[in-house]
Amino acid sequence: MVISTTEGQTVTVFLQWPHAPGDLVMDPRFTPELQRRTIAKVSWRLLPLIIVSYLVAYIDRTNVSFAALTMNPDLGITAYLYGWGAGIFFIGYAVFEVPSNMILERVGARRWIARIMITWGIISGLMAIATGPISFLVLRFLLGVAEAGFFPGIILYLTYWYPVAYRARVISALFLAVPVSNVVAAVLSGAILGMDGMLGLRGWQWLFIIEAIPAVVLAFAVLRLLTERPSKATWLSVDEKEWLEAELASERRHVERHGTLRLGKALTEPRVLLLAVVYMTSVTASYGIVFFLPQVVKSFGLSDMKTGLISAVPYAIGVIGLLLWGWSSDRRNERRWHLIIAMTVAGVGLIVVAWLGRSPWALLAMCFVTMGLYGSRPCFWPIPSTFLTGTAAAAGIALINSIGNLGGYVGPFIVGWIRDSTQSFEMALYFLAGCSLLSVVLTYFIRKPDEPEKPAAAVDSITAAATTKI
Repeated sequence: MVISTTEGQTVTVFLQWPHAPGDLVMDPRFTPELQRRTIAKVSWRLLPLIIVSYLVAYIDRTNVSFAALTMNPDLGITAYLYGWGAGIFFIGYAVFEVPSNMILERVGARRWIARIMITWGIISGLMAIATGPISFLVLRFLLGVAEAGFFPGIILYLTYWYPVAYRARVISALFLAVPVSNVVAAVLSGAILGMDGMLGLRGWQWLFIIEAIPAVVLAFAVLRLLTERPSKATWLSVDEKEWLEAELASERRHVERHGTLRLGKALTEPRVLLLAVVYMTSVTASYGIVFFLPQVVKSFGLSDMKTGLISAVPYAIGVIGLLLWGWSSDRRNERRWHLIIAMTVAGVGLIVVAWLGRSPWALLAMCFVTMGLYGSRPCFWPIPSTFLTGTAAAAGIALINSIGNLGGYVGPFIVGWIRDSTQSFEMALYFLAGCSLLSVVLTYFIRKPDEPEKPAAAVDSITAAATTKI
């Protein structure tokens, strides 16, 4: 920005968005070019490893959906028991989320994330020794305990490196791991199931063993490559480190002007609890689909390999929604209405899928469902950091994720129960649609500082993004 003085002189002032009035940064070193270069360096250094790690985590969390195609009959597991087992992961996950994130803040992200990855990799591989419903349930619960803290730890870690203006796009990049992992898992798992009988092991046993190995290997890469904070980044120049630290410190001061929440208060803050419930309804819909989509597709009479390939299609299309909503949300600095639109698309899509039944057109409707569900994530996760900092942010983000991920228990459990009771997925899909639309209603009541109420702007921005990117 150029300011003219009364003597006719001009002074160049570099504004770093977003700041409250009076937070001008006068240092002429902090040019827009330096800022772009710094964020690019951070992204190239950190994001590839983080995204691949989350991809592996999601595969190990959800590969049971493909193992179930042959594991369930082998172990005598009904749809009800399978839904219970798929979801019990999130009970252990929820109980240990907040303690895990608090430890991460104390000991550092690098060591704690590596520890999480090693333990979940080992337990994921041990799923191959399940001999019946009881051992299946116990191992799924322990897998949730082992992975607790990974995702909220990553979200917290990203707030150490990225100013608010970049967070929706960064979270979009992180969540690319979800649809990509579903595509990879669908294709890879279908192929691994074909190894049935090799060395006396069933195909589903090979699936758990092979897909557990990358987590342990990547843990050592995390120890070697992740940097704790910008101040310790030897790969950034002095000017780049100073700008990034000043920018993040300024944003923390801006948040704290609205009041600093202590740990205990953060865990009972109404906005935190409302966000947790919003996330839970969204996750219920998401995991209700993830854990049963292969079985829905399989009911069309397809082979395991074709089931894997067809199941990958909605997740691949979901990437479009992820990128579209993330780009639009950052461009407008608007989160709430983008989230409302995304979950509305998902809810209506699920109603259409249920109505179409086994029609091939149901697959097209499912693509809209995944676009909406994945599009909601980059709009949702920047919201907590608008009113939480420090220890409160560590605890609040973990609490939102732990309560929210209980939907990962509720979704598969209820879908399995409805499927066994009705011998159909139709009513289960209507239930998931109701969860999506409930999240829309709850999101409307979220209020956070400095966010304009611009539903029309959000719609226009997404439309413009679609025209540009598709």
